[in-house]
Amino acid sequence: MTEITAPETPATPAAPEAQTAAPAAPETPAAVPANGKTKAVYKLKRSWTWWYLSDDRMKSWEDRLKNVNTFNSVNEFWALHDAIKPPSGLNPPSDYNVFRDGIEPMWEVPENQNGGRWLITIEKGRTPEIMDTIWTEILMAMVGEQFAQDIESVCGIVCNVRGKGSKISVWTTNSSDDDANLRIGNVLKTVLNNASLIHQRPLYDVLRYEDHESCQKKTSSGVKAKHSIYAVEPREEKVAAPAPVTPTTSTN
Repeated sequence: MTEITAPETPATPAAPEAQTAAPAAPETPAAVPANGKTKAVYKLKRSWTWWYLSDDRMKSWEDRLKNVNTFNSVNEFWALHDAIKPPSGLNPPSDYNVFRDGIEPMWEVPENQNGGRWLITIEKGRTPEIMDTIWTEILMAMVGEQFAQDIESVCGIVCNVRGKGSKISVWTTNSSDDDANLRIGNVLKTVLNNASLIHQRPLYDVLRYEDHESCQKKTSSGVKAKHSIYAVEPREEKVAAPAPVTPTTSTN
């Protein structure tokens, strides 16, 4: 079983160069002493909690779910992100979840029960770096408030690590709020398409929005998507116009 704990006093690593945008920092950072030196702490606009669901199938789901740490600064985010394993390093079946502080990563809580998710499917044959990159890019967009006014509709992000293919999803609080959900989906498209250019490889094919209720009631492997956003919009095939019919003259 993989046990993951946050270090008591982790070092603050630098953000990787390849990522598209770091979480936003306020104009005037707070200064706190660290190891006898003054160090700037860039506060986030809200606190986020990192959760880990272990692969120990002998335990109940509730006992497998662990609160790793709550962070509210850019420094704490990168320290935690770089101190623990990336999603590709987890044993399936296990999950990472990062949710707004106070929201548990489960369907039943009030903030999630009427919501849905933007889903990215990662096929088994794709390289581990693809999953790790998608995870980090969306994490940065989320804690960095790139969803603007729609951040209040975002509950968190989930990474389901599975042997037959993994999934990363962004949960929203109201599956009926089509306008907000589509704006969130388009931000995800922009973030991931920009990252695809930087990494010189496509990170995904399509974003699918599903409501949680349908996911819970599904009787087959698939759920009909309410919305779909493609990395590259499919071209509409033009139907060729029928050739004009030349009338024939009959002779008797």
